[in-house]
Amino acid sequence: MANSTATESPYNAAYITVETIIAGLAVLGNALVIGAVKRNRGLRNVTFCCLGSLALADMAVGLVVIPLSIAVDSALQTNFYACLFMCCNLIIFTNASILSLLAIAVDRYLRIKMPTRYRTLTTKRNIWLCLLACWLVSFVVGLVPMFGWNNSATIQTNDSSFIQCRFTTVMSMDYMFYFNFLGWVLLPLLLISGLYLEIFYLIRKNLNRSMTSRRSGTFYGREYKIAKSLALVLFLFVLCWMPISLINCLLFFWPHICQGKAFIYALYCSILLSHSHSAMNPVVYAFKIQKFRETYKDIVCKVVFRRGGESLSISEENSLDPIS
Repeated sequence: MANSTATESPYNAAYITVETIIAGLAVLGNALVIGAVKRNRGLRNVTFCCLGSLALADMAVGLVVIPLSIAVDSALQTNFYACLFMCCNLIIFTNASILSLLAIAVDRYLRIKMPTRYRTLTTKRNIWLCLLACWLVSFVVGLVPMFGWNNSATIQTNDSSFIQCRFTTVMSMDYMFYFNFLGWVLLPLLLISGLYLEIFYLIRKNLNRSMTSRRSGTFYGREYKIAKSLALVLFLFVLCWMPISLINCLLFFWPHICQGKAFIYALYCSILLSHSHSAMNPVVYAFKIQKFRETYKDIVCKVVFRRGGESLSISEENSLDPIS
């Protein structure tokens, strides 16, 4: 999530321009993902419903998070709780992304661990309830500061007075580190990583056992490619979001070193990197998952050239075939 230091930083036009470009790419790219899932019936399985949830969170980064991040960075004059609410929104959609990634990992684990019971466990009702729970938890966790875990006690203000809206001015770094980072960023990412390690272990074990069975070998070979594609999505998330999380840790434990132009530039770069992740996933799907790529082309042809058929219909098994 976007952050600001106590040190005044220049309101950089280049930063706003790059943020605007990222926002546009995130909205368009993830709208394409959601459109692909809606258009292609073969992409309406459990995994791709979860990817749709992730795309929705990434689209919200372009529509909500980046504009609010720019507003907070500009030190907008607002009252305390208006500023706090804007900052809370920066957290909500990050948590929604992480929990969507967790839902995807759990789905793939169940498919490998319990293939015979998978369809009975992952009914449409259960999946929608799971995704609804992910979003509800994200909103609750993100809005916790609105209920008192904030810096209001350290600021002499009242409901009618205005402050310069800064992330670190209103947001408690105790909350950011102990509750949000450790509880709702680091722990879920460790769980997801553990699930993928177990998935790869189970796939390799079953591939060795099923060398004489062509059908079983095809199933686990396909699952291995899918797991690699989804693990890449996880890797990119960690790569993009860890720098800003580490900067938040620095602000909490060693605020005295968070000064100077070098730190400000590192802060802006980490913010841009975290936001850019929302534009990356649609590209990953295009390169790694064949049916997404095909459906993208179909949507573009329909929108740009006004041609294209009805909703595509591809079997679930084939729709999960990624390219190497």
